[in-house]
Amino acid sequence: MDKNNGETMMFEMPKDNLNEPKEIILYVYEALKERDYDPINQIIGYILSGDPTYITSYKDARSIVRKLERDELLEEILRKYLEHIEK
Repeated sequence: MDKNNGETMMFEMPKDNLNEPKEIILYVYEALKERDYDPINQIIGYILSGDPTYITSYKDARSIVRKLERDELLEEILRKYLEHIEK
């Protein structure tokens, strides 16, 4: 017998494993998107101001993004951008 009664299973990355800047940025991005925010504008607002209220508390994204310093987030974004344009 199907113990899930035919319901769709959902997988979420365990929050405890979110330690790398890339993982954190993607997790926060998705949480903002799911709440119908413009993730780019919200993340930029957070990086520029340091105000955590730019990041939703949905899925604990606000506390997760604060695991890193804002300069670490910016460094990761710039690194990935430059890697992309150099290809």
